[in-house]
Amino acid sequence: SGKKGVFSVCWHTKAEDINIKIALCFPDAVAYAALLRNELLGAGIETVPDPHTDDRRNTLVTQDTHSLFRYTIHTKRVPFDNEISPYSLSPLSNKSHKLLRSPRKPARKISKIPFKVLDAPELQDDFYLNLVDWSAGNLLSVGLGACVYLWSACTSQVTRLCDLSVDGDSVTSVCWNERGSLVAVGTHKGFVQIWDAAGGRKLTSLEGHSARVGALAWNGEQLSSGSRDRVILQRDVRTPPPVERRLQGHRQEVCGLKWSPDHQHLASGGNDNKLLVWNSSSLLPVQQYSDHLAAVKAIAWSPHQHGLLASGGGTADRCLRFWNTLTGQALQSTDTGSQVCNLAWSKHANELVSTHGYSQNQILVWKYPSLTQVAKLTGHSYRVLYLAVSPDGEAIVTGAGDETLRFWNVFSKTRCTKESKSVLNLFTRIR
Repeated sequence: SGKKGVFSVCWHTKAEDINIKIALCFPDAVAYAALLRNELLGAGIETVPDPHTDDRRNTLVTQDTHSLFRYTIHTKRVPFDNEISPYSLSPLSNKSHKLLRSPRKPARKISKIPFKVLDAPELQDDFYLNLVDWSAGNLLSVGLGACVYLWSACTSQVTRLCDLSVDGDSVTSVCWNERGSLVAVGTHKGFVQIWDAAGGRKLTSLEGHSARVGALAWNGEQLSSGSRDRVILQRDVRTPPPVERRLQGHRQEVCGLKWSPDHQHLASGGNDNKLLVWNSSSLLPVQQYSDHLAAVKAIAWSPHQHGLLASGGGTADRCLRFWNTLTGQALQSTDTGSQVCNLAWSKHANELVSTHGYSQNQILVWKYPSLTQVAKLTGHSYRVLYLAVSPDGEAIVTGAGDETLRFWNVFSKTRCTKESKSVLNLFTRIR
């Protein structure tokens, strides 16, 4: 090839495990390996497999792996067709010619630097809070001290939604409803306020908790809130006063809440190291997982596999764990090496992103179910406590106690929103 490098071909004893290992110094290693299979084994590969796919069907397995070492006589090694001349001097087979002409998927590249960094003064360095959320309407809500600010990803304009300092209170959690029209705000004093984002007005203030509300989760018109008082309250915001369900199962602060994509089950994580699963009717948890050795804040339901739940443990645990909530069984786990603060699945691929605190302060992108790391992103100087995914599923935003919000392209190479270049971008001037 004219390029310096060494490659080796290794045959394993099992046919289904045959691999061609080529040093990564060859940029087209996968295509070259497929070509070798065609010429040496008659594999009949016509398209270049995706090197990033975990499916064993795409790892250069031939059409009939069980007949690889059987004695056969190929009467027509290069069948004639209109694309290859019968007088061609090429030593390659017809299949290899098709392989070389097949379209190549560009190599996936995830930028190691954020495409945008915003100043977020007074963004708290508190593991138990949830202060960042991204709406379906492409608005980012951020709790900074006693105020909630809305940032438009389309125009980069900033508005202040509310200021709780007049009541001597502060923001401990924010959460958009599914339509992106209402934002729930949990407070240090135990209130849950519902705000109309478009009108900029408070619709109601819900009581019921006796301590700070650090976790919120919408399920249609119902809002679940988890508090330091160890109670989860579920309320229908359409009914004045709202009908209330009290879920009591945690022995310490509730710091994580997520509804399943089918709206049937609520997962809750607590400082008691427990992960609980509730259904929509029972007042007692239907499942309880106790494998984590530290607080469970990071919770995420898979949008790709029904009943698949992921969770992450705090500093003394550091593990990502996966559960089949249909059977109640633990599936697999991996030690990430640092405190797991947040989890989110990709909407388009079987991947998920995790953010971490002590001591790496990093962002990791994982492929499931192999749990191989696709990317490792660094830049925050404090624990990456906050995470939200853009409505199109292409980008994420992370927040940390270093008082910055960082935007990353992790699930796609391009962004669909165009940002304003106006000098009136107020977000960096909130101070």
